[in-house]
Amino acid sequence: MSTFPTGPLNATKVDADPVLVEIVAGTLAAIEKEVETSIGRTSRSPMIRDAHDFRAGIHDRNLRKLTGRSYSALVHPVVRDYPIETMNVGDVFFHNDVYASEGGIGHLPDLCVTVPVFAGSSDGGEDGSQRVVAFIQAFGHHDDIGGAVPGSMPSAATSVYEEGLMVPPIKLWDRGVPNESALKIMTRNSRMPDSLAADLDAECSACLAGARRLGELFDRYGVDAVEACFDAILANSTEVYRREILSQIPDGSYVWEDYAEHDGVDEPQLHRQRITLIMDSTQETPLVIDFTGTGPQAKGPINHCGDYADGNFLKKWLAPILRNLAESPERMAQLDVNEGVVPLIEMRFPEKGTLLTPIFPAPTNARTFVILRLLGVLAGVLAKATGGRMPADQETIRYTGVYGTDADGEPYLMREVLGGGSGGRYYADGEDTIHVVPDSRNLPTEFTEGRFPLRVERLGLAVDSGGPGRYRGGCGYEKHIRVLRDAHFMSIADRSILACWGVKGGKAGKPFQITVDPGGPGEHDVDALADAEPLTAGTVVRIRTTGGGGWGDPLERPVEEVLRDIAWRKVSVAGARADYGVVVREDGTADETATDELRASMRASRTGEEPFFDRGPGYATLSGGAAFNEFDVL
Repeated sequence: MSTFPTGPLNATKVDADPVLVEIVAGTLAAIEKEVETSIGRTSRSPMIRDAHDFRAGIHDRNLRKLTGRSYSALVHPVVRDYPIETMNVGDVFFHNDVYASEGGIGHLPDLCVTVPVFAGSSDGGEDGSQRVVAFIQAFGHHDDIGGAVPGSMPSAATSVYEEGLMVPPIKLWDRGVPNESALKIMTRNSRMPDSLAADLDAECSACLAGARRLGELFDRYGVDAVEACFDAILANSTEVYRREILSQIPDGSYVWEDYAEHDGVDEPQLHRQRITLIMDSTQETPLVIDFTGTGPQAKGPINHCGDYADGNFLKKWLAPILRNLAESPERMAQLDVNEGVVPLIEMRFPEKGTLLTPIFPAPTNARTFVILRLLGVLAGVLAKATGGRMPADQETIRYTGVYGTDADGEPYLMREVLGGGSGGRYYADGEDTIHVVPDSRNLPTEFTEGRFPLRVERLGLAVDSGGPGRYRGGCGYEKHIRVLRDAHFMSIADRSILACWGVKGGKAGKPFQITVDPGGPGEHDVDALADAEPLTAGTVVRIRTTGGGGWGDPLERPVEEVLRDIAWRKVSVAGARADYGVVVREDGTADETATDELRASMRASRTGEEPFFDRGPGYATLSGGAAFNEFDVL
């Protein structure tokens, strides 16, 4: 079990004032937003400033996450190495070491800064001195921190040593004074030293400002009163999830698995992630998520260190999936994911040496394949438990980029995190081109063309990419980039063979695809894991990201909705016929008689033994010919 502090801060104190609880909750949300806004406006790298691939979080002195807009890293590794009683006003701690982060950092480009918050103790220490009462933290994906390739994500890495500079928790600022020696070492190891230095300065300054703001809250209302509010906020979250969310899962045991398709080293294969979900509503900790059966540690960089601090990070990473069980979409949007979910979930990990329990120095830079897949595995196993009351699958993050030298001979790296379509839901279609990181976005065309020797010739939706269903999966991007000088293309992506699965009759979406010189004499596809695909000046690269899976029988989708999809260029005329059985005349109207006949024929061709999940044709490629497995059938 964890040796870190747990439990309420004010177990013996009076109940929190309900009005003050609302004031404190609103202040926490405002401070978190202020920290993120400050970082976004003062950082320099495209990944942080423009793509917004970073997060802030607020934690109490018991290391519990108080805010719920998004996931964040953990404070645990900092207090493990620097006890709270040794911290000073103006200290800033830094780390990015995956294996020394207690599971809070997934790969080395995610740099994390942590600032303690101080306030006077109302119980009156002997000297009236201040003490640590909370923490402000920010972590984000930075452009380059060394390693074998630009961007610090070598797709064929077999060791963490190839992936960049590895820093365990250190004191980066001491009482307000930056450690210049440490900063010199970090920037010296980066191909983009100026951007890295500016980003770190932005993050440290924003967190220090956030710490002052939060300190003012304690000074105004008193430490005991504010900490009582923290307890109330988290206790309320625990009760809401227990009463409204977990109560929707029938007691029992349910099993499902899904796969990453490649690791950059071995040939594509099914890298298995399995969840056995056990629900027992009579227990204080009613939900067990057991990862036993997850496949062995990969040679390449798709491993994730999840088995630290009792899986604290993964509990909060996976918990947003549970919100889909809320009584309505509106209620789902109201639910935060903070430390209140942690007491409700027990995680059971397999032995060391699996994709979720890798042994140092296994590489991890593409661990997104595993942690994104886990979101889908939990959604899938909950779909089995609830008769399909969960969204179909999505794959809404992958890294693509171009690097080379500009007209002045200076090196550049244009990298972005393109989203994809989300899965259809039991009440609505999936969303188009979304990103798993809140507020993140693709790079603006004007910025890309103004800063790099590139031209964006097309950016739109990938037609027919969303999985067919009564509720269609969201569409992915289609983006065409022309390089104006010789360059190299890079990609860190999954789901190029396997597709985002459909559920309850819905079909899988279209997979990820990169094509060089589409329609030209040199047309060819590029592996989804690629570090240095050469591009000659004038070449176009076409990127198509994944579509979400469909939900429900596509033959039940109203004809008028299919026609609307055609008008919106989300579905083609050919796709309407093949996927939805809708026959469209030349004037754009539906031939109702032909449509009824075609749909009847398509229904008659079914065997009645179709699985609950549709994995798409790519699964058979890696499974030895099987279209589905034993867990795909109810």
